[in-house]
Amino acid sequence: MKILQDYSIDEIDEWLTSLGEPKFRAKQIFEWAHLYVSPDQMTNLSKELRERIAGEFITNPITIAKEFKSADGTIKFLYKLSDGELIEGVLMNYKYGNTLCVSTQVGCRMGCSFCASGLEGLTRNLTAGEILGQVLCVNSYLGGTLADRKVTNIVLMGSGEPLDNYDNVVKFIKLVSAPEGINISQRNISLSTCGLADKIRKLTDENLTITLTLSLHATEDETRKRLMRVANAYSLSEVMDAIRYYYNKTKRRVVFEYIMLKDNTTHADALRLKALLSGLNAHVNLIPANLDKNSTLVGITKVKQTRFWQALHDAGVSATTRRTLGSDIEGACGQLKRRHAKEGL
Repeated sequence: MKILQDYSIDEIDEWLTSLGEPKFRAKQIFEWAHLYVSPDQMTNLSKELRERIAGEFITNPITIAKEFKSADGTIKFLYKLSDGELIEGVLMNYKYGNTLCVSTQVGCRMGCSFCASGLEGLTRNLTAGEILGQVLCVNSYLGGTLADRKVTNIVLMGSGEPLDNYDNVVKFIKLVSAPEGINISQRNISLSTCGLADKIRKLTDENLTITLTLSLHATEDETRKRLMRVANAYSLSEVMDAIRYYYNKTKRRVVFEYIMLKDNTTHADALRLKALLSGLNAHVNLIPANLDKNSTLVGITKVKQTRFWQALHDAGVSATTRRTLGSDIEGACGQLKRRHAKEGL
């Protein structure tokens, strides 16, 4: 069956036209889809049209299978898709509102050594409606409506590489920011990529107003190759050229994610990082390592984390250490899904 949240107003209108229904119904159905209700709750539609929708569409493609609440207020969701696959999401509360971390794929094929999401490889891409469904599902869970959104910010940083599911992710961004729906501003959406240089350039030309975040994690190619398999396909030079293309065209600040490990936090790394970011309006998010128990990587102490931050600060690099959220509920991507998949949820 088709997923209703995959459809834009224009696409719903095309479907309605084939049924001989009036054009104004498209906006009504789009609104109901974003309110995340079942067809029988679409009260301003005829019984016949509600039955037609129920027969042709999945209207709730994401359901919350389990939820885990952290002592710090973070909520980790384990979602079940309509085909039984599992994905994860994290809701984080900040002063400016609720930020939801969403997944874009079931699994991931990028193979980053510090991430549990890709340990079993890529199962499949999520559709635009399945990505959107995570936002709508949680908004509904929190008691939100279209006029009173409870999810205010989105980070595409869950399971999967967003630019490896390019078309669905771009459509999702357009759907979630549509004024007739949940209408989350693109300026409140961050997309994190491990560095698919060609797709970064393509995304630049979409003229979206999202924030681009690069998972950098190393300041030279050899270390990056050890940490991130994608670095064998795209050199740092290629990735940074694409980032500069993005920055020069959009003039939007670029955020760089940097996990702090034993072999990428030397004083030389701090100086190389300064050189890499030269000429950009950039900020570095330093990430304390939250490693899977089977990982062979070595994190560093809080003292050494502070020392690395100080070296960046002294070099004139804007950087902050990310607050660790949800560590008591397996907040890192992929950890929760792997445990519950083994338990046969």
